[in-house]
Amino acid sequence: GGMAALLLLLLLLVAAGPGPGRAEEERERRDALREELLLSPLPTGDVAATFQFRTRWDADLQRGSVSHYRLFPKALGRLVAALGVRELHLALTQGFWRTRYWGQPPLQAPAGAELWVWFQPTVTDVDKAWKELSNILSGIFCASLNFIDSTNTVIPTASFKPLGLANGTDHHLLRYAVLPREVVCTENLTPWKKLLPCGSKAGLAVLLKAERLFHSSYHSQAVHIRPICRDASCLAVSWELRQTLTVVFDFFSSGQGKKDWSLFKMFSRTLTDTCPLASQSKVYVDISPKNKEKELLEVSPPPTSVHEAVVQGDKKTYAVYDLLNPSLFNTSRSLNVQLKWKRPQDSSEMPIPTLHAQRYVGGYGLQTGEICTLIYNTHPYRAFPVILLETVPWYLRLYVHTLTIITKGKENKPSYIHYQPAQDRRRPHLLEMLIQLPANSVTKITIQFERALLKWTEYPPDPNHGFYVGSSVLSALVPSVTAMKDMDLEQSPLFTSLFPSSDGSSYFVRLYTEPLLVNLPTPDFSMPYNVICLTCTVVAVCYGSFYNLLTRTFHVEEPSRGGLAKRLANVIRKFRGVPPL
Repeated sequence: GGMAALLLLLLLLVAAGPGPGRAEEERERRDALREELLLSPLPTGDVAATFQFRTRWDADLQRGSVSHYRLFPKALGRLVAALGVRELHLALTQGFWRTRYWGQPPLQAPAGAELWVWFQPTVTDVDKAWKELSNILSGIFCASLNFIDSTNTVIPTASFKPLGLANGTDHHLLRYAVLPREVVCTENLTPWKKLLPCGSKAGLAVLLKAERLFHSSYHSQAVHIRPICRDASCLAVSWELRQTLTVVFDFFSSGQGKKDWSLFKMFSRTLTDTCPLASQSKVYVDISPKNKEKELLEVSPPPTSVHEAVVQGDKKTYAVYDLLNPSLFNTSRSLNVQLKWKRPQDSSEMPIPTLHAQRYVGGYGLQTGEICTLIYNTHPYRAFPVILLETVPWYLRLYVHTLTIITKGKENKPSYIHYQPAQDRRRPHLLEMLIQLPANSVTKITIQFERALLKWTEYPPDPNHGFYVGSSVLSALVPSVTAMKDMDLEQSPLFTSLFPSSDGSSYFVRLYTEPLLVNLPTPDFSMPYNVICLTCTVVAVCYGSFYNLLTRTFHVEEPSRGGLAKRLANVIRKFRGVPPL
């Protein structure tokens, strides 16, 4: 009877469900996952694939009252709460995005590791929190972020404004650092995949096969955490985590020889099922006509819908495959999107991006040199300003009086300039300028430097490889060719909604130039080895001989009468009448 009563009580509790307070709390803290893959054929015949996994959580992480994590990774959630992080952006990149030939990227990052963070105004010691944060992220992502210190950290004043909600923009709460020498490989990809709600077991993340991703021209993975508005009234704050991964496949180097491609050709895998935790899972294929003639691309199988949007100033058409649509997997168990060119594309039709830049080191010898940056504005009739951020290590001593900015043969004076000189072994140079770019122009910026002579213990193990200088950063509102409409961020594709759009006439672009490799005066590190070998040889020979002569003693040996055997032999010889020995 007692057992039956207990079972009845349990059934009643299960039927009742959670109490009203608990249910309300769960409703308050709902979270959602959206995943998306954008496939873009590039003008050169390469293909770019951009994955975005976006977890939105309607909870207040800053109060530290959150204890239950469902989709949002606990490691990052506790990090944000403990260190007072308002916004965090980390990118690990192998290779360089060739803007001139590939066009504007959805998300660009510099070669190596880049980390920039906004802290809450409540953080008293920002430098200490920054150091702790870089060390923790180094452990989470198995990267060398623990090498971020005061010698490569800067505080920009005009660049890197918050991408999420911000009450004020006191730039002293911002920290920015780049490690251009960081090598990205599978040990960084694995922890990044583990942060995904479905891991790499289901959904779009099934395609993330390390062997294929790193056999590519360009690979960049990133994590973006920011606070966003919960709804249109913006009375409450939600937290957004975006995990993005961009990879460029070069089919000419892979021996394909053809521009036709498919998911299986790129990733050696196809899509078989959806992530059960995702509320949206889509594949977008850019089928926009590259010229005024008919479209050059055809996709198979037929897409579930077609989406038109103005992205980065151009009108684009996308074939959309909705993985949550039950009819998609009805015909076959897997989805292998294929794209074929109807006719070969003429290389002369390659569109040139409105804004692109390049940078190189000039000069000769190992004492002085100059850094040259070329910024191109190819818009036929619109001028626009651009913010240039240069970070140069302390061992390249910049001469600011040699800074020249030339546009169309005339001097171009920046309307804003901020320069923070370096301190040896303590902080790098920081140079920020607001430069107006006239229409259809090339602006050349040069500054001379002198190479410092380091202490012999400060050289890396391979000093003759050279020393890296991080990429320049260009931030600009580029005029749009097509007027853009205001759209609901929750309904629009993820690749259009990371950067806030200011108005319909322009769009925000952040570009990075190439990192530089500079040779410094390097001592002959094999010389000490030669000296040690020669000295040791001389000491061993000379000292050994003298020591032998000085410590050896000579004794004169008396002739001995012989041993027992000799005496026995002489006795026997005596009996035989033979002379003794």
